Amino acid sequence: MKYELKNRTLRIEADTYGAELHSICSVPDGKEYLFDADPQYWKRHAPVLFPIVGSLKDKKLLIGGLEYPMGQHGFARDMEFRLSEKTEDSLLFVLESSEETRARFPYDFRLSTGYRLSGTEIAVTWQVENTGSSEMHYQIGGHPAFYCPVDSFLEKQSDYFLKFDSGKPLSYKLLNSDGLLDWPVYSLETDDGYCGITEDFFDRDALIIEGGQSKAVSLCRPDRKPYLTVLFDAPLYGIWSPAKKQAPFVCIEPWWGRADRADFLGDISEREYDQALQPGESKMYGFTIRIDDILNRPDYLYHPENCPCIGGKERGCPNNGNCEACFRNHHERNGFTACERKYLQEK
Repeated sequence: MKYELKNRTLRIEADTYGAELHSICSVPDGKEYLFDADPQYWKRHAPVLFPIVGSLKDKKLLIGGLEYPMGQHGFARDMEFRLSEKTEDSLLFVLESSEETRARFPYDFRLSTGYRLSGTEIAVTWQVENTGSSEMHYQIGGHPAFYCPVDSFLEKQSDYFLKFDSGKPLSYKLLNSDGLLDWPVYSLETDDGYCGITEDFFDRDALIIEGGQSKAVSLCRPDRKPYLTVLFDAPLYGIWSPAKKQAPFVCIEPWWGRADRADFLGDISEREYDQALQPGESKMYGFTIRIDDILNRPDYLYHPENCPCIGGKERGCPNNGNCEACFRNHHERNGFTACERKYLQEK
């Protein structure tokens, strides 16, 4: 079953199946930012990756000397969650261990997936809880697919850019034909953080960027203006679009885990980026999707809900809800952004 959240800038939709986000839509103009799961390219929108990220050697997970079958990215994305809570601005879905999950992953757990809508941002959160009696090992990650190009299918993805917040060249690794990590390390050159998405950019599949080299990655139009940014504090992330398909989307994927190296034969507890919880423990993870397009709209900047002082007439705005005055007073102290200066000059 699908559930919706909406404010005056964004509408999002998420499904109990896989607790998967299905839509991120701009309210002012109806623009859709999340890929529609067209199966000719990829049948998903933004799956939750749990209890593993990536692929395993021979598709088997070794736990305590026993082998368990496990497909790429785990099973959570293909299971029915239950809606645990819905508020005006948030959704919370829960998946709990069962006989079905224990046949592939012999731990008791509770996985809570949350979405919170605030202004132009969607906060994606996961809470993993160990509800069993033994130490639990796992991985978790996101896999959202965003339209690129975003304005028209007549545009070329190769005219678009990625923007990395580090502003420096990045090192990355690739996967082999079995989806396992290869040893070589490659360099991705950037121009002050910008990198063109060339036609052959994804011909060798996903780029895996480790070592906390970035905390934010943006998708940018041909003029290099970002229309969407993913913000995260993950140890690694992937950038992916189906190899040699010219698919109209790019995935920006924060991960706490990844595919095994091609020569790895160890226990789950020995996997790189292993996450572990003692009985009764829990841990939070998450990332944020920000729609930069809307941030640049004057009707967003000067709306009472976005007043930078106390905030809005109903909440005691000292300028009685006159948010242009609020912004002028605020920026006399803090300075205007370029888009705000342009808007004020045009007025």
